[in-house]
Amino acid sequence: MTIREVIEQREEVNLAPWAAKASQSRGRGRPEPEREDRTCYQRDADRILHSRSFRRLMHKTQVFLQPEGDHYRTRMTHTLEVSRIARTIARALCLNEDLTEAAAMGHDLGHTPFGHAGEAALTEIMGIPFHHNEQSLRVVDKLEKNGLGLNLTYEVRRGILCHSGPDQAETLEGQIVRLSDRIAYINHDIDDAMRAGILRNEDIPPEIAAVLGNTHSQRINTLVSDVVQTSMGRPVIEMTPEIESAMLALRAFMFEHVYRNPVAKGEESKARRIIQELYRYYIAHPEKLPEDFQPQLDLEGMPRVVCDYVAGMTDKYAVYKFEEIFVPTAWSIR
Repeated sequence: MTIREVIEQREEVNLAPWAAKASQSRGRGRPEPEREDRTCYQRDADRILHSRSFRRLMHKTQVFLQPEGDHYRTRMTHTLEVSRIARTIARALCLNEDLTEAAAMGHDLGHTPFGHAGEAALTEIMGIPFHHNEQSLRVVDKLEKNGLGLNLTYEVRRGILCHSGPDQAETLEGQIVRLSDRIAYINHDIDDAMRAGILRNEDIPPEIAAVLGNTHSQRINTLVSDVVQTSMGRPVIEMTPEIESAMLALRAFMFEHVYRNPVAKGEESKARRIIQELYRYYIAHPEKLPEDFQPQLDLEGMPRVVCDYVAGMTDKYAVYKFEEIFVPTAWSIR
């Protein structure tokens, strides 16, 4: 037996009956031979980890735009936190950790520069909704590897797409990623808001703290433990009504006091202008797009290709390109 076959056999024995087994995957869009050393889901996680779009996450904003300090979250650290929370839940429920990890690692690859401000800017200027979950799927399907995509399995692709939006992943592993994303961002955004001085721990409503806990670790432990205990031994991923209600109340509190806070969002109008000016520029000058984007112009049209290019930028690169294009070069004084 190959190593992969041994792992697949272990999954059949050790995972829950309703877990997504690698040997039962619905496969890839382009069939390819299996590897001897890894399952299909392990390979998907590796492909995402080694992709260019994954590396760019380290320079993409989570909530605070270009914050001063080394300890604020980025899309990269957020993704790693989601991955760990999701794997913890999957392991406890005897579900497929490799599938869970792969979907978690890929879920935010389509985020624009400047977080949701960039998403709103592209929606406004294109006249059609830009959804980062759909763009994440587009990244792994079409944009990576010079247009070839990563050719991921159906289950991982659905986990990426369905981490937000109206659809629900068919696999419990994909559903875990969706819930873990929310658990992660609500709690680490509290941490970042406290670091920024716009929130204090005592500002969290006492009725929420009484249910979820008073500290970052207590809240995450409460939420994760509740998911595990409520879902244990059943083909569902859910929380008790009390805990879920408290989590939703905490999320609403964060929208009111952090996500719409002028300190956290004070620079968003500038960020939106950068995104929209770059979009207009490349629409007017498609020849300035990088070479690897040029072949797609005839296939998918200029608006879609320009959107892909701008959406893929990091915060720093978007600012750099804006300065290069629109800011006059300073006079050199000798």
